[in-house]
Amino acid sequence: MTKRQTTMLGCAALLVVSGLGAAAPARAAVTHQVQSGESIQAAVDAAKPGDTIDIAAGTFTESVRITKSDLTLRGQGSRTVLKPSTSAARAGSCAAAGNGICVLGTEKQPVQGVEIRSLTLSGFDKSGVWAARTDRLAVRQVTSENNGTWGIAQERSTRSVLRGNLVRGNGDAGIFVANTVSEEAGALDTRGTVVSSNLMVGNRIGTTVRRVRNLTVQANEITGNCAGAFLVGDETTPRAGALTVRYNHVHENNKHCDKTARLPEIQGTGIVLTGTEDTLVEWNVIRGNVGAAPMSGGIVLFKSIVGAAGTDNVVRNNVVLGNGTADLANRDAKGTGNLFAGNMCRFSEPAGLC
Repeated sequence: MTKRQTTMLGCAALLVVSGLGAAAPARAAVTHQVQSGESIQAAVDAAKPGDTIDIAAGTFTESVRITKSDLTLRGQGSRTVLKPSTSAARAGSCAAAGNGICVLGTEKQPVQGVEIRSLTLSGFDKSGVWAARTDRLAVRQVTSENNGTWGIAQERSTRSVLRGNLVRGNGDAGIFVANTVSEEAGALDTRGTVVSSNLMVGNRIGTTVRRVRNLTVQANEITGNCAGAFLVGDETTPRAGALTVRYNHVHENNKHCDKTARLPEIQGTGIVLTGTEDTLVEWNVIRGNVGAAPMSGGIVLFKSIVGAAGTDNVVRNNVVLGNGTADLANRDAKGTGNLFAGNMCRFSEPAGLC
C-alpha cells in the first residue's frame, strides 16, 4: 500500500469516528406564526410534516385546507376566530364547499396525525371542521358554532379523537361521524374513534353516529338540542354497531325541529338507536327530555326508516328519569335480542322494561 493510500484510509476512519461521515440529522420541526391579517392557508402551504401553525388572536375571514400529515393547527381559544370569507368568489375547494377547516386525504394516502386545537369556527355554510379519509385526526378545545349543517364532521376516517369541544347552534349535528356521505356503503370500522368530553348544545342533534363500527361516545354533556344522540344503521353489510355510549349526561333536549324528507319531527329525545347491532349504552344520566314526537323519550330503540332491525343491543345501568313519553322505549317491532337491565327509570314502553 502506498503512502498516499494509507493517508486516505486514515482520513476516512477519522471521518467515521468523528461523525462527519454520518447521515444528515432529521429536520427539526418548525413553528409558523400567523398574525392577525395574515393568511393561515399560506402558513399551512409552507409547512412540512411535524410543523405547528400557531395562530394569534384575531378574526380571520378564510377557510383552510390541510392535505399534509402531522401538522398542528393551534389558536388562542376563543380569541382566535375563523369566519367565512365575504368575497364573492371564495378561493379554494374548502371555502367553495362552505367549510371552515378541511382535512382531506385520499383512498391510497390518508392524511395522518393532524391536530386542530384551541380556536373558534363560526358561521360557515356547511361545517366548521370537515375531514375525509384521515387517520388519527385530533380535534380538541375547538368551538364550532352556528354553521349551516355540522359543527365537526368526518367521513371515511379512522382512530380520530374529538375531545373537549363546544359545538352549538349548528343546523344538523354538532358532531357527525359517518362511513360516507356521498354513496351507500357498509359500516366503516373506525378502529376506535372517540367522541368524549364535549359540550353539545342547541343543535338539531347533539351527535349523529351513522353507519360505523368500533366507536365510543363517552362523558359528553348533551343538552338543548332537539335530540341528544342518534346511533344509525341500515341494511347494508357490515352492519353498523359495536358502539359504546357511556358516562354521558343527556338532559333537556327539548328544542323542536320540523320533519325532513328522511326523519319525522324531533323533540324531547335523549338517545336513539335505529338499525344498529351489538351496541352498549350504559352508565348514562338521561333526564328531562320531554316531547310528543315519534322518537321522544329517554333511550329509544326506533324502527329503521329502511326496515333494518336493531339486534343484540344492551341498555343497562343508566339513570333515565323524567323523560316523556317514556324513559325507556322499544319501538323497534322487528328488533331481536335487545336487552334492558339494571336501569333506574319509572315509565317504559312497553311496560316492564324498568
